[in-house]
Amino acid sequence: MTKQQLQENLKQSMLSKDELKTSVLRLLLSAINYYEIQKGGAGYSASEEDVLSVIQKEVKQRKDSIEQFKNANRQDLAEKETKELEILQTFLPEQMGEEEIREIVKQTIKETGAKTITEMGKVMAALMPKLKGKADGSIISQIVKSELNS
Repeated sequence: MTKQQLQENLKQSMLSKDELKTSVLRLLLSAINYYEIQKGGAGYSASEEDVLSVIQKEVKQRKDSIEQFKNANRQDLAEKETKELEILQTFLPEQMGEEEIREIVKQTIKETGAKTITEMGKVMAALMPKLKGKADGSIISQIVKSELNS
């Protein structure tokens, strides 16, 4: 997903008068612009990988917010964040299943030669480039822990 594709989606959502999607896309494009400014100023243009990482950050923020709102008994705000999360997830690549992740984790543990939980950092460093954008980091972390503990 490129910034231009997101801008095109924004135009389409504005024409179809989809207020929630328009709002989410505006926030996302704003976050990407902010990322570009942080990285290199006016001349920097976000790559597809940069856009993906910004989308993932926004997804994580929504998940955290949903949890906080549910704990605070604010169902109305949790529902709004859930709808925004659903829209954001449409811009992420297809997520891998747990079994698929587990196989890659096992293979990476063999490749790195890790034996104990203290070597989890080494495994995660090798795993993240393989799974970036395809799986949630917390799920990957849980699977690595369970594999290294067994």
